[in-house]
Amino acid sequence: MKTMLSVLGIGRILALAVCGLLAAMAFFLKFCVPGYSFSALVCICLIGLILFYTFMPVVGLRFPVFARYAIRIFTVILIIGLLVVGIMEAVIIHASFGNPEEKVEYMVVLGAKVNKDGPSVSLWDRICGAYEYMEANPHVIAVVSGGQGTDEPITEAECMYRELVNLGIDPKRIWREEEATSTWENLNFTLDLIEEKTGVRPQKLGVLSSEYHLFRASLFAKACNVEFVGIPARTSRASQMINHFMREVAGVWHYILLGGQYD
Repeated sequence: MKTMLSVLGIGRILALAVCGLLAAMAFFLKFCVPGYSFSALVCICLIGLILFYTFMPVVGLRFPVFARYAIRIFTVILIIGLLVVGIMEAVIIHASFGNPEEKVEYMVVLGAKVNKDGPSVSLWDRICGAYEYMEANPHVIAVVSGGQGTDEPITEAECMYRELVNLGIDPKRIWREEEATSTWENLNFTLDLIEEKTGVRPQKLGVLSSEYHLFRASLFAKACNVEFVGIPARTSRASQMINHFMREVAGVWHYILLGGQYD
């Protein structure tokens, strides 16, 4: 036991223990909690960082020049990466407040997962946000948008429509768009539906979604050539909010770098 301690050192043993806890957490988040895969990925990245800074000095005992430059280069890349992520996260957080005070005639409510027993947490948050906004703005027409996934009992649009009507919203103020499978389609199909019903394609559109999603939704709105008015639906579950705000950074950069008509 003393030999092992002398070889590894107390600090390295503690680092391995932390990695074990992070690995257990990653497994739990990935396979036991639906929707938290990105948090599991963050745990795995932390394990990689800990192992690198813990054992690269050991490599340095045999290859000191290689280890020294590897640590320096990796640290510079890490710092730049953290700065980029931090700046993007700040932009996403700033956009999460939206501008719901700006008046609109039409609002699209973006869909989310429908479980067998009803709306998911994210969808409930958006339904509640839509209800509150429509109560405060009785002139607004809402387009609930979302198709039906292979594991969903009904379309996301139909689910939102039913729940909003149950909450007391006049059915005439709710239009259903039941084909969209991505944010891009949510916006485009909604604009098409409004134009079909009114004969005029709106130049301004309120977009109600979870607050963490508003910045990326604004990028899609810009691509659709429509003025974006963000209406945030507050995420009720703190752990979900943290997970999705982290994940959104990756989603935004994926869109910026690769583009594409996807969610």
